[in-house]
Amino acid sequence: MYDETQLKIMDAAMTLIIDKGYSGATTRDIAKMAGVNESTIFRRFDGKKEIVLAAMELPKWNPGLSESDFIYHGELEEDLISFSNVYMSKVTPQMVKVSIGLRSAELQGAALPGIMKVPVVFKKVLVNYFTQMIANGKMRDCNVESISLQFIAMNFGFVFLDASFGDKLIGVSKAEYIRNSIKVFVSGICGE
Repeated sequence: MYDETQLKIMDAAMTLIIDKGYSGATTRDIAKMAGVNESTIFRRFDGKKEIVLAAMELPKWNPGLSESDFIYHGELEEDLISFSNVYMSKVTPQMVKVSIGLRSAELQGAALPGIMKVPVVFKKVLVNYFTQMIANGKMRDCNVESISLQFIAMNFGFVFLDASFGDKLIGVSKAEYIRNSIKVFVSGICGE
């Protein structure tokens, strides 16, 4: 699909976007980091935007979250712990930094469909799951859209804070955070 030079260019671009944002990552900087001549970039890609959009399709720069990643057994707390673990194993601090770095008027929303794939998949899984749990009497009837968004925010919030501040703010392990937050979440949606 892509040759070694193109991959170096894409990796350099995404690394710089994490550090400087899309606007701050110049093709000159990309070329220098990739170890190529700037003219090589324009022989391989139409420009920085094309580099970024191509890189967003690569597993290294895309969490690749899919509905089939989420396996459940009908036990609310156990399933939601599993969902959080899957989400946080794929949506890493690096992925959050890339997402933040790609928010630029220069991209004019071109990156948005790629960025939106993960929350859209996660929301769909959660809406279906919570709907099924209500139907099975495992939780009280409630607005599944709202609780799905709450669950997404709870998980994304941890990854975002980890990406932004790391140990300077977070005083618990990821496993401890997941276990404790799921316990409170389940208590709320089950009315216990």
